[in-house]
Amino acid sequence: MELRFLEGVRRRVPGHVPVLQALGSLYTRIGRYEEGLQVDLELTKLRPDSAEHWYNLGCSYALLRETDKAFEALNKAVDLGYCDAEWMRKDEDLESLRNDPRFESLLERMASTPRWESNS
Repeated sequence: MELRFLEGVRRRVPGHVPVLQALGSLYTRIGRYEEGLQVDLELTKLRPDSAEHWYNLGCSYALLRETDKAFEALNKAVDLGYCDAEWMRKDEDLESLRNDPRFESLLERMASTPRWESNS
C-alpha cells in the first residue's frame, strides 16, 4: 500500500526529494535493491552536494555487491562531510564491505578528517 502510494506521488511530482528519499528507503527495506539504487542515483543527481545521498548510494551498491562503486560513493560522502563512523561500522547495508581493507581505511580517514563545529 505505502509503496504504491509513493510510486504514484513520484509519477505526479517527479524529482521531489522527500518522496524519493522515502521511496528509496522503502525499496531497500523490502529488498528491491536495484530500484533503490536507481532512486539513490537520481537523488545524487538532484543533490550532488548531499553527503547523506552519497552515503545511501554507497549502501545500495554494497547491497548489490558492487564493491568498487560502493567505495567510490562512500568516499564521496566523506569528502562532502559524512562523519558518522560509528553508524558506518554497524550499518547492515555495508556488511559486504567489512572484510575489504578499504573499509577500515575509510573509517580511519573519517577519524583523521577535521570537522568544523557550529557555534550557532
